[in-house]
Amino acid sequence: MVKVTKKRKEALSKYDSKATYPLAEAARIVKEISTVRFDASVDLDVRLNVDPRKANQMVRGMVTLPHGTGKTIRVLVLCSPDKEQEATGAGADFVGLDEFIDKIRQGWTDVDVIITTPNVMGKVGTLGKILGPRGLMPNPKTGTVTMEIAKAVKDVKAGKIDFKVDKYGIIHAAVGKVSFDNEKLVDNAKELLQTIIKLKPASAKGTYIKSIYMSSTMSSGIQIDPKSVTA
Repeated sequence: MVKVTKKRKEALSKYDSKATYPLAEAARIVKEISTVRFDASVDLDVRLNVDPRKANQMVRGMVTLPHGTGKTIRVLVLCSPDKEQEATGAGADFVGLDEFIDKIRQGWTDVDVIITTPNVMGKVGTLGKILGPRGLMPNPKTGTVTMEIAKAVKDVKAGKIDFKVDKYGIIHAAVGKVSFDNEKLVDNAKELLQTIIKLKPASAKGTYIKSIYMSSTMSSGIQIDPKSVTA
């Protein structure tokens, strides 16, 4: 039998694991039950009634969280020399092309987002097997393949995230940190959920959002009543 620690017992006493809560209440509980000694991420797991194996039921998008993610985003811009100054001026952490392509081939992926321009995608595309599994491959649909480098960098730094339903029909996304005020977590979560609702595939039948859970790093998930969000 797994031993339940004192902190775990205390956390479990603050909510009903079988109940569903309004979004604001769930955010408050998640903040209360976080016991780690660092500023934990707060995540949403949204289970959708879609079949990701069907192209017309794939749910993928991007959203700018009004209060950011609370995370320092490291941005690499892969571009030709004429775009380097624009990228640097916008706040990109790493800027270049061939030298970074070589580093990535050698195993370096110490960034959170990679942005590039269409004219160098021929070179960047060769990194697909490395970047794809890590979720780092630039994609026009997420705004990371663009000639508007400065805007793309600023958007990402300001809290723009992209999300995609996984093979189980679930979207996982960070909506802030435990240190955020309750209102900021709620605002960020609402922005993400409203965007997901807008992206409902026409071919999706029945109840679109099956369940929503909010959790922090290493905490239990608090189930959110979908009706409190979709009404």
